[in-house]
Amino acid sequence: MNEFHQKIQTDHLTRNAYLYIRQSTLRQVFENTESTKRQYALKEKMVALGWSLEQIIVIDSDLGQSGSSSVDREGFKTLVTEVGMGKAGIVVGLEVSRLARNSSDWHRLLEICALTNTLILDEDGIYDPGYFNDRLLLGLKGTMSEAELHVLKSRLQGGIFAKATRGELKTPLPVGFVYQQNGKVILDPDQQIQKCIHLFFEVFQKSGSACGVVKYFSQNGLKFPRKLRKGINKGEVIWGELVHSRTLQILHNPRYAGAFFYGRVKSRKLVDGTTKYEKIPPEQWHSLLKDSHPSYITWEDYEKNTRRLTENAQAFGLDRKMSPPREGSALLQGIVVCGVCGLRMSVRYHTSAGKTFPDYMCQRNGIEHGNKICQGINGEGIDESLGLLLMEVVSPMALEVALSVENEIKTRAEEVDGLRKQQVERARYETDLAKRRYLLVDPQNRLVADSLEADWNEKLRILAEAQEEYQRKCKSDCKILSKDERNSILALASDFPRLWRNPNTPIREKKRMVRLLVEDVTLIKDREITAHVRFKGGRLQSIKIPMPIRAPQLFKTSEAIVSQVDRLMEKYTDSEIADILNQSGKKSGRNNPFNATIVANIRRTYNLESLYERLRRKNLLTLTEMTQKLPVSRHTWKKWAKKNLIKSYRYNDKNERLYQWSGNELVVKIENEKQQGRSKEFIKLLSNHINGVQYEA
Repeated sequence: MNEFHQKIQTDHLTRNAYLYIRQSTLRQVFENTESTKRQYALKEKMVALGWSLEQIIVIDSDLGQSGSSSVDREGFKTLVTEVGMGKAGIVVGLEVSRLARNSSDWHRLLEICALTNTLILDEDGIYDPGYFNDRLLLGLKGTMSEAELHVLKSRLQGGIFAKATRGELKTPLPVGFVYQQNGKVILDPDQQIQKCIHLFFEVFQKSGSACGVVKYFSQNGLKFPRKLRKGINKGEVIWGELVHSRTLQILHNPRYAGAFFYGRVKSRKLVDGTTKYEKIPPEQWHSLLKDSHPSYITWEDYEKNTRRLTENAQAFGLDRKMSPPREGSALLQGIVVCGVCGLRMSVRYHTSAGKTFPDYMCQRNGIEHGNKICQGINGEGIDESLGLLLMEVVSPMALEVALSVENEIKTRAEEVDGLRKQQVERARYETDLAKRRYLLVDPQNRLVADSLEADWNEKLRILAEAQEEYQRKCKSDCKILSKDERNSILALASDFPRLWRNPNTPIREKKRMVRLLVEDVTLIKDREITAHVRFKGGRLQSIKIPMPIRAPQLFKTSEAIVSQVDRLMEKYTDSEIADILNQSGKKSGRNNPFNATIVANIRRTYNLESLYERLRRKNLLTLTEMTQKLPVSRHTWKKWAKKNLIKSYRYNDKNERLYQWSGNELVVKIENEKQQGRSKEFIKLLSNHINGVQYEA
């Protein structure tokens, strides 16, 4: 105790005492209560050393947290902060392993305690990190604590691997399986769960796709079981909507084929304390034991299912932003964003008249939940409009403006670069100063030498960070163009349209040009297609694109030709109109020469009056109606029409005619025929007329 009081100074007693309490797991907190009691009992020891109860601050927020890292240990971070601010006179822990089981965290705490003259107390004694012997002992304890954790972890891992090799390791089971009391795996006794999973695999066998399974369950309103992996209801089965990602997990899980596996995922710690998980190929798994427990499908079916999923995949993984340009004709592949939901749109192709055209589809949510796709847009008009926009944007005037802006950016960049250089120079000066201080100190005076060495190392670190930041910023700044580069860019403005229109330019190279100029394109389909084009540098330009013409409208006869057919129908038959149109070089909606059938179809489609209807509207009569007015044979009427005694008009391509009734004018013509003695029939008609036969005028 006297040794304790020799290290405890008045300055230490004026500051607070921090008691840090930690247990590695929640299970230890509830079961190893004696260790927790011993840690709290250290408050009495601090009171005996001279601190009042008001000065003793207990930090126990890390109960149930591992000491292998400071990540997620808010209590330890608070402790380090308080020590660094000079508020702590002493840090108390039952043993070093309670404070940290990681050498980097432990030595960082020691460095801060030494700089702020903070003591450290454990069950064995009190230490001053500023003294070499105490510092050496504390460092050794920290190393032993970390080594102890490594040994414990190695032992546990060895046991896990041994059990996994025999297939006896208990791992979380997917829904549909449960453990018996003896540890064996059996099918879930719940018959509803079994039937649901059997139905799942039957539907996949019939549909052949994970999306088909999702649609089947969604359309039929079926729920699918799922096990809760965490929380107070961990292990409980709940029922909900089947989604696409869950479907793939089940199809790729060997457990449903009755196989035990271990080591499918490899994990490693990152610098920021997070854990990265990576799937590895089956041949690299630690264990794979087939037919180790009852199954829903055979191993052969499992391999067929995984092989079918691989064959179904057009690309592995989700649509990636800025994926490499491929051979397809879609210019905007990988840079199209849906203006409705904000997700990235994928590309699909369709063939028409022997040509391939792109379609931009927003279908991820639809596939995930078995619903309709968000929107699908024909990409032919979009790609064409984007090409015209790029040829308009890449103009000499636009490039001149860009180069003038570049001059201003150059001036500002030089000013900022000067400030960054000054920061690096200041860091270099402080590093040199710390170095000179360290070299001037007596090497035997380790208390001062260690502190100066730590300060020098810290300055070196700051200098390295400043230099790295300076280099990074220089690379990210706008590049200053030389005179030759400026001339090359201006020449590009005149070469770009020619290069873009050249049919020999590969589509992949066009995509690369688009990537150099365009950041992304957002599409919205309504009565027309709106494309918001975001160029490199932040400029935004919107263009309106008409909706693609549908097939019936695409082959529709032009309004000018329809109007011409309507005018010609006053005098000509269908075949005559077709000949007139062909002589003038006109073509039908399908780019074919005209014929009588096409003209008749146009007439019926647009409700045009036929030549027959137009002539009838002019009071022309049929042959039957003419015989009713004047009882002569049909042959006689035709003869009169040939001799121009009456007027007749052809109304179709069969040479069928309509006749114009002329009344008394016809009688006069008949009298003339009598005088000439050309027809007995005319004489008879004239006699009847003389005898009082009346004719309609």
